[in-house]
Amino acid sequence: MRIWAGEPQTAKQRHHGCYGPEEEEDIEDAKKVASDLGIPFHVFDLKEEYKSEVIDYFCSEYLTGRTPNPCVRCNRRIKFGMLVEKVQESGIEFDYFATGHYARLEYDEKKQRYILKKASDLSKDQSYFLYSLSQEQLGHLVFPLGDYYKDEVRQMAFNYKLGTKDKPESQNFISGDYSFLLADQAKPGPVFDTQGNLVGQHKGIPYYTIGQRKGLGISAGEPLYVTAIDSEENRIIVGTKDQIYDSELTVNELNWVSIESLEQPVGAKAKIRYLHKEADAVITPLSGNKCHVQFQKPQMAITPGQAVVFYDGDIVIGGGTILI
Repeated sequence: MRIWAGEPQTAKQRHHGCYGPEEEEDIEDAKKVASDLGIPFHVFDLKEEYKSEVIDYFCSEYLTGRTPNPCVRCNRRIKFGMLVEKVQESGIEFDYFATGHYARLEYDEKKQRYILKKASDLSKDQSYFLYSLSQEQLGHLVFPLGDYYKDEVRQMAFNYKLGTKDKPESQNFISGDYSFLLADQAKPGPVFDTQGNLVGQHKGIPYYTIGQRKGLGISAGEPLYVTAIDSEENRIIVGTKDQIYDSELTVNELNWVSIESLEQPVGAKAKIRYLHKEADAVITPLSGNKCHVQFQKPQMAITPGQAVVFYDGDIVIGGGTILI
């Protein structure tokens, strides 16, 4: 799919993001692989849809002091949503939609539900980014890489002499600085400590996230971290490391995968960001498609806007967006 709306990249960059000026190079690489394998190749233009569903959302979330996860939103609405719809509308017939995500998928006859599971290669597992997919979407998916390790996949590319056999891994969303999306809307403002003392100036709240330590430009006797973002007053609150730990959070925009709904409190492992270590927690249902998560131990930098995903072993129970 074509989603980049800017100018193409003139000089090659080693690492590519999903959204960036290197897109045309990636399209040409995919076209070459399709040619090598003798399969048809099609490109679908989703620039307008991507801007309205992902870029605009990404910017608005940052401007309200939240830290969004554009990959989760893109997967449900664009990659596994509008792209599939455009392929169907074009008249191309297909049985399944296969992607290179590192995840596994099974059908549970007893539950009559599709079950999303972690990849065999846990170091590359991407189930976290796929929790929001619906049962209908999962029913048409295939994850061929789910049972393989990355080095095995690379070796297969060498064996088949594919042109992408030496290609570096891509990075999520944008490779590098995303400030160009927000530069015109970011406004400088004050930085206060948790006692209400003015300790510095920030360059605009979109450039900060809960738990951030680097780039604050504040001299203090001990390291300071962003503990809160007040978008209404355009101010950043900073504090010590122990002040960015919390034991609970509230989740909205829930999507359940291995269960139809959450009817009573349940114990699970909860992951509050992609690189975060899973932690023991109790999930309690609330009204309005929300739930409360109580951790056994305090977690560092629980961030509104990020996804929290619940696991039972390697099975994805479901997940949602951290509200507070």
